[in-house]
Amino acid sequence: MEAYEDFALVYDTFMDETPYDGWCGRVKKILEEAGIREGLVLDLGCGTGNMTERLARAGYDMIGVDLSARMLDIALKKREKSGLDILYLQQDMREFELYGTVRAVVCLCDSLNYLLEEDELRETFRLVNNYLDPGGLFLFDFNTVYKYETVIGDSTIAENRDDCSFIWENYYDGESGLNEYDLTIFLREEGELFRRFTETHVQRGYTLDAIRRLAEEAGLIWVDALDADTGGRPAEESERIFAVAKERGKDGI
Repeated sequence: MEAYEDFALVYDTFMDETPYDGWCGRVKKILEEAGIREGLVLDLGCGTGNMTERLARAGYDMIGVDLSARMLDIALKKREKSGLDILYLQQDMREFELYGTVRAVVCLCDSLNYLLEEDELRETFRLVNNYLDPGGLFLFDFNTVYKYETVIGDSTIAENRDDCSFIWENYYDGESGLNEYDLTIFLREEGELFRRFTETHVQRGYTLDAIRRLAEEAGLIWVDALDADTGGRPAEESERIFAVAKERGKDGI
């Protein structure tokens, strides 16, 4: 499981069209419908704190967990600017630890796709169930096999901004089900001088059936799933799926 390093420096620049406000609105609506209008919420794989800050402004007491120190450095700078009371922890989601339980766990922006083995995903789900309050909710998304196989696999994406540029080369292996993407980043340092970074990440796409099976094997109660882009029912062509699961009693009943 890779941590964002150099890409963290330009992450927010190139993710500026990500619908964080819409995602936050969906999460807030589901939480409120479940009677969760305040209390502790964990943002698992919080990155630079984009969702963490929004949920904190919505009134939740936020904890953000991420593996990347550089992503968390940026999140801490945002916290300093906003003045919001957010606790950030550098931890691996496959073995995260909290001091107590939380009312909900949120894990968005395909963070779970960095877990390449079913055992890793199952263990993460088990930990989520363990740290949820009784009846607490787990809201998460994931990129599908269809997206890697058909939409972005073996494609190159490039974008140029005034102070930074990137080239994103995808390589999808149908046999292993893994999508490798090689990032080349150019970041302006001084005048017309740009520094070049390279970084490689690997993700795995999952089917809805596999995710539901693993969540239930980990003890969670499956609640619902939506196409993350349309808000409708998941289809064969869904690229990202948003799912909701619920804490099962710690005694397994």
